Amino acid sequence: MTPDVWLPIPPDEIDGLPEGPRYHFWDGGETYPTDPEECDVYVVPYMKPAEVCLRPLPRMRSVRVVQTLSAGIDHVQPGLKDLPPGVRLCNARGVHEASTAELTLTLILASLRGIPDFVRAQDRGEWQGGFRPALADRTVLIVGYGSIGAAIEDRLVPFELARVARVARSARTTERGPVHPLTELPSLLPEADVVVLSTPLTEGTRHLVDAAFLARMKDGALLVNVARGPVVDTKALLTEVESGRVTAALDVTDPEPLPAGHPLWRAPGVLITPHVGGPTSAFLPRAKRLLRDQLRRYVNHEEPGNVILVAGTEDV
Repeated sequence: MTPDVWLPIPPDEIDGLPEGPRYHFWDGGETYPTDPEECDVYVVPYMKPAEVCLRPLPRMRSVRVVQTLSAGIDHVQPGLKDLPPGVRLCNARGVHEASTAELTLTLILASLRGIPDFVRAQDRGEWQGGFRPALADRTVLIVGYGSIGAAIEDRLVPFELARVARVARSARTTERGPVHPLTELPSLLPEADVVVLSTPLTEGTRHLVDAAFLARMKDGALLVNVARGPVVDTKALLTEVESGRVTAALDVTDPEPLPAGHPLWRAPGVLITPHVGGPTSAFLPRAKRLLRDQLRRYVNHEEPGNVILVAGTEDV
């Protein structure tokens, strides 16, 4: 039978899609492009609320692959229980590394060099100098050393750092050096001037950054979160930044969107960007490349890439 594929990008805008499937455009609208029960490959709408992305899943009784266009899959994972056993849930590894790593460097440099203060001074028409820390000679700790964590380190290399330390769920060795297991995180935190969070959101990483984590960070250290908001305990973070002991640069928050009047907006030493790590001009070319490859694999009856979870089984 001819497979049905739902795409959040108009099919005629993706050159090189393999022949064979029927391609349908759906980006989260109220009306489905075809019967969800006939969908074989569901590419989840990008940057849409979880309830939108999950809405068709209970009716997708024929789906074999669910593909996100985000690095994280936590917004879709709850719907896996509604799917037939064996359905592959794939993430967008390879799509967001460049953009997210660029933003990470932007947040680090802007925070250390006091760019928000200079912008506010410019708005007031004030020439406000000052002595600020450089990134050079600092130690950076990357918590969550997957493809995005590695891309962040790639961009840190020219900045003459004293050291980059890497942490992931389990230990391994890379060309750049060792990756420490999470169990060693408490001993690494006191040495870091900048702590970057790029880990997936799982039950194991939810509120990883709690009061004890923050207490181990050195005085004056910078916390950068480009992962997911709930990786950080917001109440614990507020306690530390309001005391002035640490600073933070957050592309993601908990709650999100951050409501007007939330104390994080005005907390001292906190720089906030509204979850913009991924949506840049780099997104579409890489997303289209991923979709072409994944659909070629599907048409050729090959295992898809980037499989994170399989319905009815444990983590892959």
